[in-house]
Amino acid sequence: MRTSRNSACCSPDSPEVLMSALLRTTSRRHWTGQRRAAPLDALVSGRPLASIGGKGGSWRYSSQSTGQSASSSARFTSNYFWVGACAFVGGAAANAVFQLVKNREQPPATGLNDKYGSPEDFQRAIQELRDTFPDQDAVSTDPDDLHVHGYSENDYHPGSSPSVVAFPKSTEDVVKVVKIANKYKMPVVPYSGATSLEGNYRAPKVGAICVDVSGMDTIIEIHEADSDVVCQPGVHWMVLNDTLKKKGIPLFFPLDPAPGATIGGMLSTGCSGTNAVRYGTAKSEWFLNATVVLPNGEVIKTRQRSRKSSAGFDTTKLFIGAEGTLGIITEVTIRLAPLLPTSVAVVHFPDVRKATEAVCEVMNKGVGIQCVELCDDDFMRATNTYGMSLRKYPEKDSLYFKFQGPTQRSIKESMDIVRDITKKYGGFGFVTASNDKEAADLWMDRKNALYSGLALVPGARGWSTDVCVPVSRLPDLVYETKKDIQDSGIVSTIVGHVGDGNFHALLLFKNEEELGTCKELVHRMVERAIALDGTCTGEHGVGLGKRKYLVDELGEGTVELMKTIKRTIDPYNLFNPGKLYPDASRAKSMKQEPQPSVARSGSASA
Repeated sequence: MRTSRNSACCSPDSPEVLMSALLRTTSRRHWTGQRRAAPLDALVSGRPLASIGGKGGSWRYSSQSTGQSASSSARFTSNYFWVGACAFVGGAAANAVFQLVKNREQPPATGLNDKYGSPEDFQRAIQELRDTFPDQDAVSTDPDDLHVHGYSENDYHPGSSPSVVAFPKSTEDVVKVVKIANKYKMPVVPYSGATSLEGNYRAPKVGAICVDVSGMDTIIEIHEADSDVVCQPGVHWMVLNDTLKKKGIPLFFPLDPAPGATIGGMLSTGCSGTNAVRYGTAKSEWFLNATVVLPNGEVIKTRQRSRKSSAGFDTTKLFIGAEGTLGIITEVTIRLAPLLPTSVAVVHFPDVRKATEAVCEVMNKGVGIQCVELCDDDFMRATNTYGMSLRKYPEKDSLYFKFQGPTQRSIKESMDIVRDITKKYGGFGFVTASNDKEAADLWMDRKNALYSGLALVPGARGWSTDVCVPVSRLPDLVYETKKDIQDSGIVSTIVGHVGDGNFHALLLFKNEEELGTCKELVHRMVERAIALDGTCTGEHGVGLGKRKYLVDELGEGTVELMKTIKRTIDPYNLFNPGKLYPDASRAKSMKQEPQPSVARSGSASA
């Protein structure tokens, strides 16, 4: 028994040995050399101290700022005394202090900074914002404004209000806000159209400055000859297209997400829409350049306005899909496309698999398709129930086609080719629009997806989510998902941008229990998509809701590269913290914990 007890006392990981090691080292916050920090690293990480040893040079703490004050140094000295005292008391007290230090030094789960200013600092920041922007409407702490900027009816992620909302009108205004945020180490959350579906603009729990750029909505320049537009981020894409139409300019911006989406948010989430099968997504070449305010307040323009460039990195794309975590967009140059004649057709199928197989052949024929949308039998039933359509549809899995071409003859030729192909796969009831109004009415039935879906369960709310897989795998994904939803008892509709393998499920619920079931269904749908070589989000972005899936989808190396870029551009993690970047394993977080700058001093002890 004595041997056992002595073995325990002498264990390299026992509290007594750990405390002794702690007495032989200095604070990790004030001495960052590898030799001196090693025992405390082991204390925090749980590695055996017996493996740590060796001699060598030391490191001297740099005079560069680490965010530590003199008072914190004094507090550490006091803590150091008590740590030493506890070491002489015995195992119980030593273990308590060990746990205290271990918990205190726990790094953030994401490997990104999570230390911000104090509540008093935030109040000083708000006052400085008011002093900087004396206009009564430029800065708000009104509870109603805070609520609007921290909650959403479009999603069901936890709401969180910012501390203050700033309403800049220019790039210079945004710079001023960011400078104040840096001064007081206060997080910054961009906000614009508020149509995001994954909690992309929720404030962190500590509070934040919400930078609402929706008022920056000026179309600055229209270059018809170059087919591009320069505008501010708050411009709505539908307003832009309507403006071009009113001016008689036969061009349009083809990305078509939610009706209320703005250019800045579309860039930041890497959006797309029904036109993606023909025109691609935001990650194509539609955003030629962007003016961006970086987290340190510096302003950059990512490139010139020329249609193409091979000069260095494509830094514009660095910010596409970054969800405001790397910079705030204040100006954008976007490409436009020729506005061609279109028409619409709808056709029905025995099942989803036949419909998808037909689409694969249609796309490989190279016919003039602008959109092709898969709507399941539940969607068609919902459209009939909603009652806004001018027709009653067979309640079967269906495809909506939008054809485009330079002439009506070319459109008719495409329609004939598609009609013949769909017949091969059991398609029936192929209906084409006879004029522009009928085409608009047919397409409106597809665009009313949300409202018609909600009509299936009066009083219900809807959770809309999306995934994307290779087109050939879409039937497997839809079939398994529909079966899973049916087994759960949840009512839903499915709509897919079938031409690029992207589909959306609208899950209806009326209470918390059903909401919980919907969350489980979404989780399984995402896992299913990733297993099929797909993505957790085709066009909604990551935000809060999908970040935990990024390692499974992209791999640890790719995610760590993303975090390395984030830490380089935003070392204090001020811009939209808590979004996009997933938690790391504790071991990886330890490796990435931010360190203060150090200067080497040879073998001299400090």
